[in-house]
Amino acid sequence: MTVTLVYGLAVAGRAVASELVLRGETVILADDEHSDSHMQFANELNSEILFRPTTEDLRAMIQQVDRVVPAPGIAESHALFAVSHHSNRPVMSEIELAYQFEQQTSNPRPMVAVTGTDGKTTTTLMAAAMLNSANRRAVAVGNTETPLIAALRTDAQAFAVECSSFRLAFTQTFRTKASVWLNLAPDHLDWHGSIDSYRAAKAKIWANLLDSDVAVVPEADKSIAKFAHDGNGRVVSFGKESGDYHALNGVLTSPLGEILHVSEMARSLPHDVTNALAAAALTIESGLANCAQVADALRTFVNAPHRIEFVIECDGVRWFNDSKATSPHASSVALKSFDSIVLIAGGKNKDLDLSEMAAYPQNMRAVVAIGKSAQEIVQAFLGVCEVRTATSMREAVSFANELAKRGDVVLLSPGCTSYDWYKNYGERGVDFKEEVISLVNSTKQVKR
Repeated sequence: MTVTLVYGLAVAGRAVASELVLRGETVILADDEHSDSHMQFANELNSEILFRPTTEDLRAMIQQVDRVVPAPGIAESHALFAVSHHSNRPVMSEIELAYQFEQQTSNPRPMVAVTGTDGKTTTTLMAAAMLNSANRRAVAVGNTETPLIAALRTDAQAFAVECSSFRLAFTQTFRTKASVWLNLAPDHLDWHGSIDSYRAAKAKIWANLLDSDVAVVPEADKSIAKFAHDGNGRVVSFGKESGDYHALNGVLTSPLGEILHVSEMARSLPHDVTNALAAAALTIESGLANCAQVADALRTFVNAPHRIEFVIECDGVRWFNDSKATSPHASSVALKSFDSIVLIAGGKNKDLDLSEMAAYPQNMRAVVAIGKSAQEIVQAFLGVCEVRTATSMREAVSFANELAKRGDVVLLSPGCTSYDWYKNYGERGVDFKEEVISLVNSTKQVKR
């Protein structure tokens, strides 16, 4: 009987452990944080569990197992990986394990995949919407609310897989009919340790392509395209004004003809357009959808929360929640989208250069710095615009309201993770929205 060590018991780890037990395997569980919930989960699976194992504990555990499946949050520097390597035990991510299980079925379902520093979730959701428009029951999985392994037992007919670098780093055979690498900028260096390690993890999305598969590349980034051309897949490009898929003169266009005008999209900020082109390339080039079906999906597509999400307008000021932007590169997408911004930024930095957030001084009205990295934000915007420091989200919203003028956008786009004040970026975004609505209601000047 196969025995697997599942290390890390958040959403992905629990999904892996549950599926393995359903398949009749034995699992050993471990986590770096003691939790009554984790203990209860282990009891439900009738599995052994160890909290905060020492290196010696790890050596003993790994000697008992056939494979190791780490949760996405377990950094490359963790002792788990060195011990696994020394013990010659294979390490695989959740998407690798799920992919192997799916390939063992008599009729594996088609998959498309998305990676990149920014835009992964939106592009994945767009691709899933396009597949559904093509009358395929499709789900967005991977680095979303639903791990791929948790969707295997559903009635889905196709999968759009969001591939974080964490999940890609420990893949061996994973490949899809079409896959896109959207962009690359420094991120998650606290996890990977170096930009080279981060880049190498992303590149694994194309490591196993067949000549019948498609690699979708950004026209403007030749360094990403090089990885695609070094592989076996057919290479297709996308770009706002050039590439096989482009939007010159406002018309989304494919090699097979026009898709639709950007004015027909539910929202058409610059990044919405490029994400749509990438998703269109995935679904059309894989043969899973056509131009008309892609157009139908884009006319009604509404993005998930916390991604430049409109909250409310009050007294001529629009409020947007971009809590998902956990790196300067991610924040830059929103900072380029508006002309006059009061920015709320800060949180727990991922060892990134926050001065990059001040790259658009012409767009900045003022900044409110929050969280553990507040002083880094202050230094980044020193001499650029007025900066205040807030000690709570309520205070940050209040300061932003004081600083904003009619026609401005107040934008929560932190450029940092949420793990100083919150459990996740979603909780941070919800708190921001609740404080904004509370403030607006208190002024009784609501304009929806």
